[in-house]
Amino acid sequence: MERLRVMLIATLGLTAIMAAGSVLAAPPDARCTCRNRDGSKYELGQTACIRVGGISYLARCEMNLNVTTWKKLRDGCPTAQISTADIRLN
Repeated sequence: MERLRVMLIATLGLTAIMAAGSVLAAPPDARCTCRNRDGSKYELGQTACIRVGGISYLARCEMNLNVTTWKKLRDGCPTAQISTADIRLN
């Protein structure tokens, strides 16, 4: 009888641990967003050019310790350039 009781307690404990783990591993709330300095919102995973104190860098909106944050990906921001060779005149 004692062995059955110990097995039941161990099973209940393991079930509780597994349930807690699934809650902790839940995906972040879809309402979680990052904000740029100009007030624009970005969803998790989106990238943006961040400008702070005259310095610009490319960053991705991420979740860190249950707080949204910008993770720096690289210095500078991508720019589109067009050369005069790309322009056709009719």
